[in-house]
Amino acid sequence: MTISRREFVRLLSLAGAAGMLPRSVFAEAKQPSDLYEVPKFGNLTLLHMTDCHAQLNPVYFREPNVNLGIGPAFGKAPHIVGEALLKHFGIAPGTIEAHAFSYLDFAEAAEKYGTVGGFAHLKTLVDRIRAERGDGNTLLMDGGDTWQGSGTAYWTRGMDMVGATNRLGVDVMTGHWEFTYLDTEVIKNIEAFNGDFVAQNVKVREEALFDYQFEDFGGFQEDDGLAFNPYTIKEVGGSRVAVIGQAFPYTPIANPQRFIPDWTFGIQDQRMQEFVDKVRDEESPDLVVVLSHNGMDVDLKMASRVTGIDAIFGGHTHDGMPAPTIVENASGKTLVTNAGSNGKFLGVMDLDIKDGKLRDYRYRLLPVFSNLLKPNAEMVKYIEEQRAPYLDKLTEELATAEEVLYRRGNFNGTFDQVICDALRKVNDAQVSLSPGFRWGTTVLPGQKITMDNVMDQTCITYPETYRREMSGADIKAILEDVCDNLFNADPYVQQGGDMVRVGGLDYVCDPAAGMGKRVSEMQLDDGTKIEADKTYVVSGWATVGSQSPGEPIWETVATYLRDAKTVKIDKLNTPKLKNVKGNPGIADYDGQILS
Repeated sequence: MTISRREFVRLLSLAGAAGMLPRSVFAEAKQPSDLYEVPKFGNLTLLHMTDCHAQLNPVYFREPNVNLGIGPAFGKAPHIVGEALLKHFGIAPGTIEAHAFSYLDFAEAAEKYGTVGGFAHLKTLVDRIRAERGDGNTLLMDGGDTWQGSGTAYWTRGMDMVGATNRLGVDVMTGHWEFTYLDTEVIKNIEAFNGDFVAQNVKVREEALFDYQFEDFGGFQEDDGLAFNPYTIKEVGGSRVAVIGQAFPYTPIANPQRFIPDWTFGIQDQRMQEFVDKVRDEESPDLVVVLSHNGMDVDLKMASRVTGIDAIFGGHTHDGMPAPTIVENASGKTLVTNAGSNGKFLGVMDLDIKDGKLRDYRYRLLPVFSNLLKPNAEMVKYIEEQRAPYLDKLTEELATAEEVLYRRGNFNGTFDQVICDALRKVNDAQVSLSPGFRWGTTVLPGQKITMDNVMDQTCITYPETYRREMSGADIKAILEDVCDNLFNADPYVQQGGDMVRVGGLDYVCDPAAGMGKRVSEMQLDDGTKIEADKTYVVSGWATVGSQSPGEPIWETVATYLRDAKTVKIDKLNTPKLKNVKGNPGIADYDGQILS
C-alpha cells in the first residue's frame, strides 16, 4: 500500500504529538532545501517564536547536555537530552535536525551548518509561510523575552526590538524580561508595538489604583484592576481565535520589583479558568490558545488543571521541542508546545477548524538556519541602522576562544565559568556566584570573543557587581534555595532558570533530595572545606533586592578577557551529582556522577 506525501506528513505529526514517533519528523527533508517545505493543512496557521533575547543577527546556540527531570518529570519532555532526545522524537543522528535540537558534536556541526536565527532570516521564513497560507490565514505570536539580551536592546531600552517585531509582523506578545525595564519604559514600548500585548496574570496593586500613573494606557483594565489586556480576539482563516496572555509568574521574585512597583504577578490558575470560561461564553471563539511565559513544566501542569484551552504556546525555559505534548484534563485535551530560544526556531501549527471546534492539526518546529534562508533586505537595513551607533564598542575583539564557550544546562557552562573566573580574579575573591540564566549565545573554538558576545551573556538592567564577605552557611543557603527552585517536584514552585553558577567552589548535589538537603561537601578549589561559621570573600552580580555598588559585569568580564588574550577553561566548577544515573536528562557530563 502506498500513501501520499500529505498523508505521510499527517501520520508523522500525529505520532510525534503522541510521543511515539518512530522516525524523524524531518524525514522528508533529505536535502537541506526541503527543510522549510511545510505542506498546507487546515484553514489557519499559528506561528510562534519565543525567548529571542534581542538577537537581531544570526548566532550560534548550543543546546543543553543537562536538563534533569526529577520525580514525575523523569524521562519526559523537555527533560531529555542528546541521543535520548533524538530517539524520543525519531530524529536521525548526524543530520541537520539533530544539530538543531541537540548539543551532539556541536562544534563540528556548527561549522558545517552555520549560524541560526537572525531577524532578517526569520522574516524571510515568516513571509514565505504567510504567502503559502494566503492573506489573513496566519497569526504570529511572540512569547516574550524579546526586549532583553543584547547591547543594543540595553542601550535603546528595548525599543530596537519593538521596531524589529513590528517589521517582522508580530500580532500578539506577552512578557517577562520586558518587565526589567522601568514601568514607564514598558508602557512606552507597548504603545509603540503594532500588535497586542496580553497578560491575564498581571494586576495593579490595590493601594496603587487610586493614583495609578498609567490610567490613560489603553491596555489598563480599570474594572478588573489588570495592568494589561488579558486576551485578544483575532480573525484568522475565517475563524475566531482567542489568545490569552500569561506573563512570567515569578517576575518580582526572579527580577527586581523596584522597576515595576505597582504590578503583581503569579500563576493565577483560577483567574485563567475564569477568562477561558468568559471568552468561550461571551466571544464565541472557534479556538482558545494561551500565549505563555510560564516555562514548560508549569504549562504542563496548568494544562492538566485549567479546562477549555486548545493549545498552550510556551516559553521561558528555552526548550526546543519538535512535537507538542498532549495533556488530558477534566474536559478534554490541550496541546503544549515550547519553541526554544534566541530566534533559533519558528513553531508552525496548522489547524483544521470546523463548526467551532479544533478537528485536527499538524505541527513543525522549524530551525532557522541562516545559510538556508536569504535575509530580508529591509530587515537587514533596519538592523544595521540600530547597531551603527554602537558598532565600534560591540566589535571590539577581547580574546580568542580555544574551546566552545556556551551557557545552557542545569550547571556551569563554559561561558558561565569565564564570568565566574573574571569575578574572582578582577575582584580578588575566593568564591564567585553568577545567576543561572538560560540566555546567552555560543562562541566556537578559534573565534574572537567580542564585546558583542560578552553583552549577549551579561546584558541586564541590574548588572552591577559586588565583593563582600559571606559565611559558609550563607553560601550553602543560596545554593539550596536555587536548587529547590530548579528541582522541586512541584512545577508551580519552580521559577525557570538553572542552578547558580559558581567559581572557586566545589560541592556535591543530590537533585532528588528534599529542601535544604541537596547540597553537601562544599570546598574551595584547593580542597579547603567550607565551614558554616567561617567567612569567605565572595564576588557576584545581578542582585535582585537592592542595587550593588560595583561596576557592570560586562566591564569586569571585558577586563579579564583583555588580559587573558586566549580562553581555555582550566577547571569547570560543576558539582558531583547523586541519584542521576540513568536519567535521560543528562549526558556527557563534565563533572562526576556518584550515583
